[in-house]
Amino acid sequence: MRVDLWVPTANPFCTPELLSLIGAEAEQRGVGTVWVGEHVVLFDKYASRYPYAEDGRIPMPPGSGLLEPLSTLSFLAAHTSTVRLGTAMVLLAQRNPVYTAKEVSTLDWLSNGRVDFGVGVGWLEEEFDAVDVPWPHRGRRTDEYLDVLTTLWRDETSSYEGEFYSLAPCSMFPKPVQHPHPPIHVGGESDAALARAARAGRGWHTFNRTPDQLAVPLGRLAELLDAQGRRREEVTVTVCPYLQPLDADLAERYAEAGVDAVAALLLPFGVDGVRSAFDALQPVFERAASL
Repeated sequence: MRVDLWVPTANPFCTPELLSLIGAEAEQRGVGTVWVGEHVVLFDKYASRYPYAEDGRIPMPPGSGLLEPLSTLSFLAAHTSTVRLGTAMVLLAQRNPVYTAKEVSTLDWLSNGRVDFGVGVGWLEEEFDAVDVPWPHRGRRTDEYLDVLTTLWRDETSSYEGEFYSLAPCSMFPKPVQHPHPPIHVGGESDAALARAARAGRGWHTFNRTPDQLAVPLGRLAELLDAQGRRREEVTVTVCPYLQPLDADLAERYAEAGVDAVAALLLPFGVDGVRSAFDALQPVFERAASL
């Protein structure tokens, strides 16, 4: 089983020095992918409910926010050479798909083909309002945008006509280094997310689940993959335990449950805490290498 990292890129803690040190330690310890998330704005007051906390509130301190993910990964690309660089998750429906295709392709080009592109549909309606994107049908919008990205990444001449987006014949270069394009990972806990992963994904990400909570969704994913003429082995299942303490025994239980990669939450509050945070995960790296 592979061990990844999920790094909350919250300012003011996530400094250039901290990120570069995380990248160096990740490569030294054999981390698979460093994943970063996305929220362009946050709110002091909001009616939406954060799905991974009992009180429905995202655990972000006042006056803080996340770094933009593709810019952050570009920085990490310049400070690393082997670790993969992933978004978990880009809120694709909020974005312009043509610019996103270009940004991801550029990152893949500059990193020599190390991008894992994770997408989600979002949970914060107020954020969609802030970027002037309708909240309803964001799942269908995401599906269309994935099609737009795919044609821009793969085809010499690209075009698209859908319910939410039209693209006149055009060309986008450079193409990604990875063929046919960077792996698409789908995040989310709903049946719609599983269906999206089965249809368009090379990976499915789930968040804050215990090993005992995986049998049902993994069974459903297998059914949906079979309906698409695909095999379970074609999709990488990644679990981030989130705030649940991750140790070697829990990592082994995830592997026994059918997980391909566990993304450990890395949350050092300053450069001095980076190596100790990695040291705490060392037994996980060692156990995972034997599974």
